[in-house]
Amino acid sequence: MRVLVDTNIILDAFIEREAFVQDAKTLLTAIQSQQIEGYVTATTLTNIFYIVRKQTKSVERAREAVAMTLELMEICDVHRNILETAFATNLRDFGDAVQLACAYAENVDAIVTRNADYFVDASLPILSVQQLFEQMNNS
Repeated sequence: MRVLVDTNIILDAFIEREAFVQDAKTLLTAIQSQQIEGYVTATTLTNIFYIVRKQTKSVERAREAVAMTLELMEICDVHRNILETAFATNLRDFGDAVQLACAYAENVDAIVTRNADYFVDASLPILSVQQLFEQMNNS
């Protein structure tokens, strides 16, 4: 299964957000073992660096987070067409709109997020980590 992983899930793993870290690490492990093909947007990498550095006060930790993301994930290009497509959506958050536009461009099977309501009116499945694994187990 090919999924675009929302930036928040990547951050949950690297910042170790208590309520979400286990699901995030389970997903990353499945991607590492090639059970799932994971995608992130190019903009996710800049967000990861900025937020991990800010939260942990460590440039080294931020670099590790970006390096691991680059190693695990396919990176969706963000170019003018993606940005124009994102801008034309009615999503309130432009970053989420960019992720949705990239998901369409890469023809992924789903977006995995813990904020499904951020992707209203998407025409592809928007799943939590748990829903993704349930769907895979039922296939």
